[in-house]
Amino acid sequence: MAEVHVIGQIIGATGFSESSLFCKWGIHTGRESEKRSSPSAAQTEKRAAWKLLSGVREGQTQVDTPQTGDMAYWSHPIDLHFATKGLQGWPRLHLQVWSQDSFGRCQLAGYGFCHVPSSPGTHQLDCPTWRPLGSWREQLARAFVGGGPQLLHADTIYSGADRYRLHTAAGGTVHLDVGLLLRHFDRYGVEC
Repeated sequence: MAEVHVIGQIIGATGFSESSLFCKWGIHTGRESEKRSSPSAAQTEKRAAWKLLSGVREGQTQVDTPQTGDMAYWSHPIDLHFATKGLQGWPRLHLQVWSQDSFGRCQLAGYGFCHVPSSPGTHQLDCPTWRPLGSWREQLARAFVGGGPQLLHADTIYSGADRYRLHTAAGGTVHLDVGLLLRHFDRYGVEC
């Protein structure tokens, strides 16, 4: 099987109106919605083209409150090792940026996703984020009480048909530094 190593870090975020930010992240491969709706997730997992050999599929950074400037620094490591039978379902990084107030309450600051680059080497990625607006009452409640609308299904973030029907507001940008190593792709006729 061909192998993909994803090594890097979530550097931080800029452009958010909120402070005290943290990021929940996950990496998705293949057709995640098919796995969720399948009557037998075990059968779908056996047919899946991507297998995580080592590393953690999801995580969360610490909270950072910028003292100078608007950059929240996380420097959160990402280290994943996949084996794959094919190129379909190439990994994509799913991000959720949250803010925390002085009482410890958390509210969504933005959703975002980006595809893991397919060429070996080091890549600097900037992932723009957005959040659902909701009705005018939900916007008013968010301004005074906190909280706000959230997505029911996380896969809406990278499924175009559902996402384009939402009313959203732009968030900030998450900055990533990702290194990619590819192994044994030449055995399957893929030039790297």
